[in-house]
Amino acid sequence: MASAESNRVTFPSNLERLVHYTTVKRGNVTEHMLTSQEAIEAIKLGQAVPNGTHVVLVDYRDGKVFRYFVMEKREGWGVDYEPSRRTGDWQFQHFKADKTINMSENTARCQSCHQGREDNQYLYTFNDIKRAK
Repeated sequence: MASAESNRVTFPSNLERLVHYTTVKRGNVTEHMLTSQEAIEAIKLGQAVPNGTHVVLVDYRDGKVFRYFVMEKREGWGVDYEPSRRTGDWQFQHFKADKTINMSENTARCQSCHQGREDNQYLYTFNDIKRAK
């Protein structure tokens, strides 16, 4: 298994301003999905997610934040990776509950999965965003 790596993803400084657009439940895990109003509007208009967008999965277990999974898109970020690993200009990072990077998580695995969502801007929750209020 590939080891964890650092990249350019930052924890969003505006987390409290991001919009909760869907919740996913997996057993005892509750995942709240957040992104910017600008990203939601762009997707609803059939446009590309704007550069600078964060998509945040907040992983709750036993009613408390367990970790965060953050996708961030910036112009030109795709070239940081070999073509076989690229997900457009998105990069991924895991953060612990205290918002520090979790270097024990392998982001290459995230890229591998999200590559299959190219038709939906690499987002698994693309259709949930389209339905968001």
